[in-house]
Amino acid sequence: MYDSFVLDSASSTDKERGLILVVDDDPVLRQRLARAFVDRGYSVSQAGSYDEAMREAHSAPPRYAVLDLKMPGRSGLELARDLRAEHDDLKILILTGYGSIATAIESMRLGATHYLSKPADADEILAGLERDPTREESAADFKAPSLARAEWEHINRVLEDSAGNISEAARRLGMHRRSLQRKLQKYPPKD
Repeated sequence: MYDSFVLDSASSTDKERGLILVVDDDPVLRQRLARAFVDRGYSVSQAGSYDEAMREAHSAPPRYAVLDLKMPGRSGLELARDLRAEHDDLKILILTGYGSIATAIESMRLGATHYLSKPADADEILAGLERDPTREESAADFKAPSLARAEWEHINRVLEDSAGNISEAARRLGMHRRSLQRKLQKYPPKD
C-alpha cells in the first residue's frame, strides 16, 4: 500500500524542514525519492494513488508534495488541485515523464509551485520546492527547450491523444509509421 519514513531522532532544524508527501505509482521511484529526502533531513510520507495521497494528507498535513502527473485513476493534476484546496500553503511539484508546455501551464494554474520532467534527482526536486514562486524570473533565468526536445514532447502528446496507436499518431503527424517508431525508441533529448 504505502510506506512512511519519519526521522526518529530528528533535530529541531530537521523538524522545521517539514513533511514531504511523495506520490508516484512506481514504488521503486517513490521509495528512492523518500530515502533521498530522509537522508537530507526531511520527514516523508508516501502514496501510490490519488486516494492514498488524500488519506496521507488528512492524517498528517504535508508542507511539500511531489506528485507524479500520470497515475492509474485520477491524475496528479487533479490531486494538485484538491490538495491545494485543502492545504493553502502547500508547495507542490509535479514530476512527469511526459513533459509538455500545456501540462506545465495547467499544473501551475492548478496550484503547483514547480514542474519537472523525469528523470530528476532529489536535489533538483528540493530546489524546485524551495523556490520562491512570487519571485519574478528574469529573461536570463528562462531556458527554452531545444528543438529536439520540443519535437519529442509534441510527438508524445500526439501519441497520447491517439491512445498509443502508432499508425494513427504517424498519420496525424504526417510521417511514416517506421520513422515515428525510430523516433520513439530514442530517449528524450536533454534541454
